[in-house]
Amino acid sequence: MFSSVKKLAESSISSVVESIPSEYVYGKNNSNEDSIILGDEEAQNTTIPTIDFSQLISSNPVDRSKAIQQLGYACSHWGFFMLINHGVSETLREELLRASQSFYDLPEEDRKQYEGGNVLDPIRCGTSFNLNVEKNLLWRDYLKRHVHPHFHAPSKPIDFSTIIETYCKKSRELIGELLKGISISLGQEENYIHEVINCESGFQICIINFYPPCPKPELAMGLPPHSDHGFLTLLLQNELEGLQVFHNCKWIPIHPLPNSFLVNTGDHLEILTNGKYKSNVHRAIVNNKGTRITIATAHGPQLDDTFGPATEMTSDHNPPSYRATKYRDYINLQQSNELDKKTCLDHVRI
Repeated sequence: MFSSVKKLAESSISSVVESIPSEYVYGKNNSNEDSIILGDEEAQNTTIPTIDFSQLISSNPVDRSKAIQQLGYACSHWGFFMLINHGVSETLREELLRASQSFYDLPEEDRKQYEGGNVLDPIRCGTSFNLNVEKNLLWRDYLKRHVHPHFHAPSKPIDFSTIIETYCKKSRELIGELLKGISISLGQEENYIHEVINCESGFQICIINFYPPCPKPELAMGLPPHSDHGFLTLLLQNELEGLQVFHNCKWIPIHPLPNSFLVNTGDHLEILTNGKYKSNVHRAIVNNKGTRITIATAHGPQLDDTFGPATEMTSDHNPPSYRATKYRDYINLQQSNELDKKTCLDHVRI
């Protein structure tokens, strides 16, 4: 077996192979995987929640109130939204995508030093999701790095670390403002979530996903249906699409606006709000046209914090629906098993 999907894809192209190894044929063992997939025209006509970041931080109370209302709707009805007018320069986004491609262009021996190890190693490079437990392999390579409160990055390629650090700092600023808006949408003070989770010391992980062209994309899967740990995940991608969001029993292909971010709510926002805001189930499909690169930054509480529903989100008539769990243990549980919708969250349901 090849050590990376990138190497396998390059071998397929060079030898004009029009099939994929049997271990990469994805078995649809989830109940929602055969749900309707909206066609391109229908998906284009579906109104995806879109948050104008400039309105969210506006000094105009009418604009800000409108954006907060839209944010609350997106979190309660979709668990997903597009973020526009966010202030992150297109230059930085392009530099990040180029740097990400450069990492995967490194000789395999340079990448291999980060392979394997514990699921919470600060730098981890690999393929699929969890080779130890998966029945079918995923058409995906990845690089995962802990970037806050302590920053980690590979030493190669040159300038890779600097670009990643600059981008991750900007993403934390965006998430911080979004969490303020979410706090207000919950009827709390704007710094409510920041204080509950000690946001300044919260855990942030940056994941670069690499989905090379697949000769049989209809048989393979990039990432299966799953929800994310943490509060919010911010996603940047190159020009190739592949994200599908599960909404109202249908898979909706996402066509992001130029220079936008995609944001989804995570399991710990659902836990924090005691189920008022739901984490989003999504998946990544692959294509035969070119390499899709995505950069996801997931933001959560401190690793050793024990986290459950907030007191203000529960009452005698609305008791806690989730057990308090150490964030580190929750990540270990998710990362040590196959990805399967919200099964990790189901483990902590009461």
